[in-house]
Amino acid sequence: MSLSLIFDMDGTLFQTNKILEISLEDAFNQLRSINEWDTATPIDKYREIMGIPLPKVWETLLPNHSKEIREQTDSYFLERLIENIRSGKGALYPNVKEVFSYLKDNGFSIYIASNGLTDYLKAIVSYYHLDNWVTETFSIQQIESLNKSDLVKSIIEKYGITNAAVVGDRLSDINAAKDNGLVAIGCNFDFAQEDELSQADIVIDDLIELNTIVLQLKK
Repeated sequence: MSLSLIFDMDGTLFQTNKILEISLEDAFNQLRSINEWDTATPIDKYREIMGIPLPKVWETLLPNHSKEIREQTDSYFLERLIENIRSGKGALYPNVKEVFSYLKDNGFSIYIASNGLTDYLKAIVSYYHLDNWVTETFSIQQIESLNKSDLVKSIIEKYGITNAAVVGDRLSDINAAKDNGLVAIGCNFDFAQEDELSQADIVIDDLIELNTIVLQLKK
């Protein structure tokens, strides 16, 4: 039976922390310039909530600001993220391309399911040529509920997937696997939290471990 792998993007394939801090600083400098912020950039708070959809990020980081200011900040932050990706300031995690090549060469299908926005994901996929291996990249923007379990379900339905694993670093990825009857592979990377990873079926410290794991799952 063929096996499909559905990967999260941020903190799983893409080292978001490399561009996160500078992009967030840019966004809060913009807020300072219009007198809407006068303290330190809440980078630690953002690290805690990494992985939730962006509209919810701004509700958390800017709870006392208007919807209009949040939307402006969201838009500017996205611009800065994309610009920083295109200028090469980000990076994939070690072994992404090696693992993708191995999976593709051995007949496994690869998908990406991310809480990131469509344009942001396109920038990463394009810059690193991930579409050489990835069948399709799905954004949370495509799902009205903004729920990752629903996003993964839409991939399963579109491609008629019956045997798959979800690979990701946060609880939303683990839940997306379990809610859809799939194997949950937790990545013990930058943004991972121990209490969340404890709920995964398998935990890895490096993506290269997947080359062995997929063979076991395929049996």
